[in-house]
Amino acid sequence: MIKFNSKNSVNSSIKCTVRLLEDTQLLELEFQGNDKCSFLIDRVCEQLNLIEKDYFGLRYVDNKRQRHWLEPSKSIIKQIRDVEADNILFSFRVKFYPPNPFRLKEDITRYQIYLQLKRDLLHGRLYCNVPEAAFLGACILQAELGDYNPDEHIDNYVNELKILLKQTVQLEEKMMDIHKNELKGKTAAEVETMFLKKACVLDTYGIDPHAVKDQRGNQLYLGINHTGILTFQGSKKINHFSWPQVQKINYEGKMFIIHVILNEDQRIKKKQTIGFKCPKGSSCRHVWKCAMEQMLFFTFPSSSEVPNVVSGGGFFSWGTKFKYSGRVEREILEDTSIIRESPSVTRVGSLRRKASSEPSTPLVGNQTLGSNSLPRSLSNSGEEYNTSKDSFSHNENSHTVLETLLEDQESCTPKTKQDAIHEDTKQNHFILENQTTVTDSSSPSFKQGILNHQLSGQKHFENKPLKKNVSSSMSFLRHYILPIILTLFLILMIVIVVFESNFDLLITVRKIPEIAFFKSNYYDPGKEFLMGRFLRSKLF
Repeated sequence: MIKFNSKNSVNSSIKCTVRLLEDTQLLELEFQGNDKCSFLIDRVCEQLNLIEKDYFGLRYVDNKRQRHWLEPSKSIIKQIRDVEADNILFSFRVKFYPPNPFRLKEDITRYQIYLQLKRDLLHGRLYCNVPEAAFLGACILQAELGDYNPDEHIDNYVNELKILLKQTVQLEEKMMDIHKNELKGKTAAEVETMFLKKACVLDTYGIDPHAVKDQRGNQLYLGINHTGILTFQGSKKINHFSWPQVQKINYEGKMFIIHVILNEDQRIKKKQTIGFKCPKGSSCRHVWKCAMEQMLFFTFPSSSEVPNVVSGGGFFSWGTKFKYSGRVEREILEDTSIIRESPSVTRVGSLRRKASSEPSTPLVGNQTLGSNSLPRSLSNSGEEYNTSKDSFSHNENSHTVLETLLEDQESCTPKTKQDAIHEDTKQNHFILENQTTVTDSSSPSFKQGILNHQLSGQKHFENKPLKKNVSSSMSFLRHYILPIILTLFLILMIVIVVFESNFDLLITVRKIPEIAFFKSNYYDPGKEFLMGRFLRSKLF
């Protein structure tokens, strides 16, 4: 077993698993210890036959369940320290959602955007009202099942297909009605285009919600996309700070801070500082980096003009220096180097495999991706959606917004291959509560779900190895004890320089009554005491 940061890790080949946008697709790749993340992204895009790769990235979750985007210009090993190298899992995801997917040059890139949005709809990030959700779900049905066939599509044929996070009978009926009557004769490419046109105009398009609290302690969800920074409370969009309004973004400890310029009227512009409290300092730093990358990617004319950014983490913690790498959106759109004939799109019918019992098998790096070579999902894949039908009311009004389920199970050290394809099995649920809806928290299934979550959390902490405790202690020492010692040392040096130097300015400073009082009552006695002890130890 190779440990990162060891001498052997630099010259050794390290295996990793990359989960693609369909959980049924896994790639097994190898990289060297000194390879940068861009090498791995290039390998994945090569397998997918993607040229417009700047919109995509690799993501992972550390041992503290904090998500991270791998920075392309940095070494892979340096970004995932203290991780066992025999089981590494990354997830290939859309990092920058194009404002207009139809400005992309190739259909194969648009198809990857479609797959990401289909995931977002399933996991609740692309939430919308009932008619919109029904239309998007029907497009997925038409794309993967084809035209409605009364001989094949009997009764509620959508019931066992997972398309939406909160999938009720009413929504399923609406989806089937649209599938049967409105989308007949449409090809997969046509309905995917219809899906993209509807999805890209939603408020939550391209948003990965982050749980935060405002200054009053209210629970909000903060999202970042090509338009700016948005906040949501329940189904209501509270604020939208567009990128032209945002003057500066930084963080301090757990506080994510936005400096904006608001136009009260056509003549008066008001500067305002708005802060949001994140659950942890690491999550706050993650939100800050995501916001910086999105702003730089969508607002700067070229990558050469992007400056390095530094933000502090607080008085007793180190700051974070961020250097943007890669091209910006304008450079991608103006690129004329793509001269190949547009490749054909191999579509993945994942809905047909939901009920299959054949387990997934990872694909090796030199294997071509195609519909015949794709593995199938596990038969118990429905277990990860335990919040769907039994835990919530089936009233149509209760589904004006989809529940948000964050993908944070992309662990770097999965114990089995089954863990590698279940991204959302044992995760914390951040629910966007509808203000007009009351969830039935007294139902037995709801209580049982909470109990199971608590028990799984207890097992998670009980099974942590001792090295994690040591790592936590070292982290505490690095972030708190060492800065305090350094601060005290600097204060002592300043005091010695002020009282022992013969510069005219410092002599004048020593004449200040308060400084003179401190010198005569504290500094001089302390100095005499230490010198006496030092000289006495030298003499004897």
